[in-house]
Amino acid sequence: MILEEARKAVVAYGKKLVRSGLTRGTGGNLSVYDRKRDLWAVSPSGIDYFAVEAEDVAVLDGQGRLVQGRQRPSSEWELHLEVYRRRPDAGAVVHTHSPFATVLACLGWEIPPVHYLVGFAGRKVKVAPYATFGTPELARLTAEALGDDGAVLMAHHGLIALGADLDRAFAVAEEIEFVAEIYWRAKAVGTVPLLSEEALADALARFADYGPRRKA
Repeated sequence: MILEEARKAVVAYGKKLVRSGLTRGTGGNLSVYDRKRDLWAVSPSGIDYFAVEAEDVAVLDGQGRLVQGRQRPSSEWELHLEVYRRRPDAGAVVHTHSPFATVLACLGWEIPPVHYLVGFAGRKVKVAPYATFGTPELARLTAEALGDDGAVLMAHHGLIALGADLDRAFAVAEEIEFVAEIYWRAKAVGTVPLLSEEALADALARFADYGPRRKA
């Protein structure tokens, strides 16, 4: 089976999406890119995460052509591929319909530096313009708005996060959902003070060396 480990990881993290409350039902999707082989694994379309098996996970090439998989790839496969094309540092992409991030996305509110954990994504989390799901337009607009950041809100849709691997991409999605919740709750009380540029820069510098050491 091609990309066996990557496909098993997609299955495992798909279940984590639901268990962590980052999506419901069959919403959202995730993928892993093997850049050495120019092949990537993406969750299948419209299947319960707890029913997905590794063989169901679609493997596509760098042109988006199906190489292997007994189910169709996610309707958002073009979104994932566009991110990979624009971000050579990305090894995994996680797309969620997490509640608080989606609320802000529906309101068109970007997430400012209200909490230092916004640094998981960058200086803030922007909002990409709306486009119909599963379209090349959505892929283009979202990838453009993402830029060099680690996450971006998708207007009237949800959140997309990336990382060097699924561990990182999933962590970004979780932390930005947390910051979205903090921001929403704080806004409900009153005016929210933001981190200073100096404080944010210090947090970002610390994030550069955050987490476990990776094997060479």
